[in-house]
Amino acid sequence: MKSFETQIRVEYHHTDQMGIVHHSNYVKFFEVARTEWLRAAGLTYAEMERRGVMMPIVDVHIKYRMPAYYDELIRVKAMVEQMPMARMTFNYEIHGEDGREIASGSTTLGFIDSVTRRPQRAPQWLMEVLEREFNKE
Repeated sequence: MKSFETQIRVEYHHTDQMGIVHHSNYVKFFEVARTEWLRAAGLTYAEMERRGVMMPIVDVHIKYRMPAYYDELIRVKAMVEQMPMARMTFNYEIHGEDGREIASGSTTLGFIDSVTRRPQRAPQWLMEVLEREFNKE
């Protein structure tokens, strides 16, 4: 699995006074999709942290195209195009109920040791899980 799609209902607290999703919430929508992508691959952030790996975001890009609105059911697709080494990049697409493209973007996460807080390569056990997912078709 190189991609995973989830749905999110736009809640009132996601919006501004005009009923439009505030720009800051798209990063949160990306996080939901990324977390669910990892869960579908058989990983959770909690398990990775128990095993000594943390994944802080080191870069975020967002391209806003159309607004999303209060109470709309949006689809957020997370995709990984290449196997990680010291960093893992997720790409995203957000579409509205009517299929319009709302936003796209990416996040790059680094791997760090949870004890030393120093950068590290993706551990072998994580690479094995990801390789299984990349080899599925």
